[in-house]
Amino acid sequence: MEISGIISAIVIGLVIGVLARLVLPGRQRIGLLWTIAVGIVAALIGTAIADGLDVADTDGVDWIEWLIQIGLAAVGVAAVDRVKVRP
Repeated sequence: MEISGIISAIVIGLVIGVLARLVLPGRQRIGLLWTIAVGIVAALIGTAIADGLDVADTDGVDWIEWLIQIGLAAVGVAAVDRVKVRP
């Protein structure tokens, strides 16, 4: 993977993670790095699911793929928020 691919994965992970945090009600007590990590993982898994369902072959923006990714990221952010030990 080239540096541009790594940078784009971080940016996409950040966007998806932030959108997931906006979807969830209340305050999530996880940091930006956890948000990015969950967003990146959700983006990768969401892309695989969308490819498996054959819904990621559109000419424009893949809205269904984005919705899958954001939904997975919301679940991931909620899970990390619940598991993370609070001081």
